Amino acid sequence: MGRGYIVEDAVEGYLTKLCEQQAGAVTGLLIGQSSSQRDFVVMATRTPQREESTAAAGNSLDKEWVTEHARQVSRMLPGGLSVLGVFIISDTDSKDTLTTLRQLVFAVENVISSEHLWNLADDDVTDCVTLHVNPKTRKTICRTFDIKDPKSMAKPADWKYQSGVCSSWSMVTCCLNVDMLVPLPDNRTDGEIMDKCLKEELRVWAHQLESGVCLIDGKKLAEDTELTGGQKRNVRQTYTAQLLITPDDRRLTDVVQRCGGSVSVRGAIHSRAYLHSNKPKAKLAEKLLKRDVVSTVATRVQMVLEELLTSEEESKSSSSSSSSRDKQQTEQFCLPHRVFCPVKVSGPVCVCDYQFSDEALSEVTDRLKEMLDIDAAEEDLDTRQETPAEIPETDVAAEPIGETAEVLEPKRNNYIGVAMAIAVALLATAASMLYLSDA
Repeated sequence: MGRGYIVEDAVEGYLTKLCEQQAGAVTGLLIGQSSSQRDFVVMATRTPQREESTAAAGNSLDKEWVTEHARQVSRMLPGGLSVLGVFIISDTDSKDTLTTLRQLVFAVENVISSEHLWNLADDDVTDCVTLHVNPKTRKTICRTFDIKDPKSMAKPADWKYQSGVCSSWSMVTCCLNVDMLVPLPDNRTDGEIMDKCLKEELRVWAHQLESGVCLIDGKKLAEDTELTGGQKRNVRQTYTAQLLITPDDRRLTDVVQRCGGSVSVRGAIHSRAYLHSNKPKAKLAEKLLKRDVVSTVATRVQMVLEELLTSEEESKSSSSSSSSRDKQQTEQFCLPHRVFCPVKVSGPVCVCDYQFSDEALSEVTDRLKEMLDIDAAEEDLDTRQETPAEIPETDVAAEPIGETAEVLEPKRNNYIGVAMAIAVALLATAASMLYLSDA
């Protein structure tokens, strides 16, 4: 027997609306949470229209555009939510459509997993769902593929709509201080080298976090302990977690290496994970929360790095770049802070976005509309969980940095190249800042 999918009934309304509006084939993503027994689909979002490809779209789908959309959406999902698969609304032959869906679901999974800094666990579900909806007959065909097996054949799956799928889901939250120092080689001005160094250090940090201890409401729970708060319908439970991480032993060893600078990522981040109501256990809560911590830090670093690489390409022809390399300098970048937006039809569940300090909330709502097709007002956004970092006008970066690439320590209640958490409440935290220095 195939997998079963319990689907929020708002998804049915959304797909019906797309059937009525569509003029050609429409693709999109299915978002929810997997469990060993069944999967829960809480929302669907169509692939944004690509203006330059409308004329040439014809009968072929833009696979690169679909996968890029999936990559962006995956970054906007907190712990416990993931892209479960893809859908297509098309009146073409179901056999031909299944071939297209198979290509899409494998391509989407490959792109998303390439950004993950963790390996699949033994209890992770590797089946991804594909849904074909005929806009004329409204017939729905649901199939799954095992994305770990490149030769996987389609398996039938059960697709059932239900109201209030996640109305009683539990939420686990935590605040974590991040302090990461990444040495860079002499040719650190090469953006690709810096990208590689950051990813390697993030992987080490992710592994370190994975082996850390997770306390839920102050207690270390056995892995098979059931979190009972979400067992009753429409009864929600929120848990507060702490992640205790052992310092990296490498910092204590005598290691000497030549470097051209360093990148310091510091600050406090707010992390959260949502748990399905089908007898969730402490092991699941810990896994999803840790993955969200890693994902939200990596996403912010990658967003800033992408901007730096873009700026680097634009300034490569500038003659001033060579002279600036001769000076010792410190550059400071505020990483974006996390903003949450409720998925109104889905009870307590929220999606998120990342707001840079120079962005207005209207830009966040525009991205939510473009990427997730959510009509959110600015007052719907939860901006309280993280306080944006600030770079002071008095620039301490003029002080020389020694060959050891020592990072300047922050003064109490002040920002110096780093964002500090200054509020005592767990949810009032400061977003991280990326701090780049030459040796």
